Amino acid sequence: MKAVGYKQSLPIEDQDALIDFETAKPEPKGRDIRVAVKAISANPVDYKVRKRAAPPEGETKILGYDAAGVVDAVGPEVTLFKPGDEVFYAGSILRQGTNAEFHLVDERIVGNKPKSLSFAQAAALPLTSITAWELLFDRLGAVPGKSVDPRTLLITGGAGGVGSILIQLARRLTGLTLVATATRPESQKWCLDLGAHAVIDHGKPMKEQIESLRLPPVALVASLTFTDQHYKSIAEFMAPQGRFGLIDDPPEFNMGTFKGKAISVHWESMFTRSSFQTPDMIAQHNLLNDVADLIDKGVLRTTLDQTFGTINAANLKRAHALLESGKSRGKIVLEGW
Repeated sequence: MKAVGYKQSLPIEDQDALIDFETAKPEPKGRDIRVAVKAISANPVDYKVRKRAAPPEGETKILGYDAAGVVDAVGPEVTLFKPGDEVFYAGSILRQGTNAEFHLVDERIVGNKPKSLSFAQAAALPLTSITAWELLFDRLGAVPGKSVDPRTLLITGGAGGVGSILIQLARRLTGLTLVATATRPESQKWCLDLGAHAVIDHGKPMKEQIESLRLPPVALVASLTFTDQHYKSIAEFMAPQGRFGLIDDPPEFNMGTFKGKAISVHWESMFTRSSFQTPDMIAQHNLLNDVADLIDKGVLRTTLDQTFGTINAANLKRAHALLESGKSRGKIVLEGW
C-alpha cells in the first residue's frame, strides 16, 4: 500500500521531512478494523510529533490521526462494524497513522460517518470534535441543554480546528455566552459565523475588551493555543471558582496563578482513552456517533476550510507548513491517492 511518513525529524522545508513510500497492508486482529482511507485531515499534533519523535533507526513512521473511509476488513472480536461500513475517526497516537491507503484502528474509537457529508468533509471533524466535546463537557463541566447558563465561556484561538467545533457545540448545545479570540478580520468573522456571541483580539489586552462587553462572568476558559502568553492576564478577569481548560503544551505554566480564586485547571487530551485503554474508551465511539447525528440534523457543520489535493508527501508538507505558521483557519483536508 501507499503511505507517507518520515525517517528522521527534519524542518518541513527539508526535502525528506515527509516522504512517499510503500509498505505492507496491515492485518486486523482483536477489536481492530482495517479502513480503506479515503480522506484525512492535518492537525497540529502531526507536526509536533514529526518534530519531536524520530522513529527508530531504519523505520519509517506514518503520521496522521483524522480519517474517513470504508471498513475493508475486521478482527475476530469486532462487533460494531462490518466491511463496507463508512466510518470516521481519530486514531491512537501509539500506532501508525492514517496517512496510508489502509489503516488499523480499534473499533471503540470509531464512529459512523455522517451520511450527509463527503469523505473530505467528514475527515475534518473527528480529532477536533472529540477534543472539543471532552473539553467542554468532561473537563469544564458545561451543562448540555439549552437552559440559560449565567456564565461566559472564553475560547482562545477560536478560529482554529478545535475552536471551530467548540464554538458550535457550546452555542448549539448549552446556554453559555461565548466569547472567542482571534486577531485577523477573516478569523473574527469565521468565529462569529460559527456562533460566537462576541470576538476579542488576543493580540491586545483582553481584560479591557472583556469588561467593555458587559457579559456574564467568565467562569469557563478553553485555552487552545499560546496558553503561556495569555493565562496570567486571563486569571485577572476570570470569575472565582471557575474552570480553566487547556490542550496545548505551554513552555511555562504556573498553576499557582489561579490559587487565590480557587480556579481549577483541567488538561484535555483526546488520546488518553486510547493510549491507556480506559474502561470508558467506547465513549469516543458514542461521541462520534452523536456528532454525526448532529451533523445530519443540521445542528453542526463541517469545519473543512481548504482541500490540498491528493494524499502525498508534497501536499502534506504544504499542510504542515501552514499549520506551523499559525495562520490556518478551520481544517485542511487531503483526499484520495
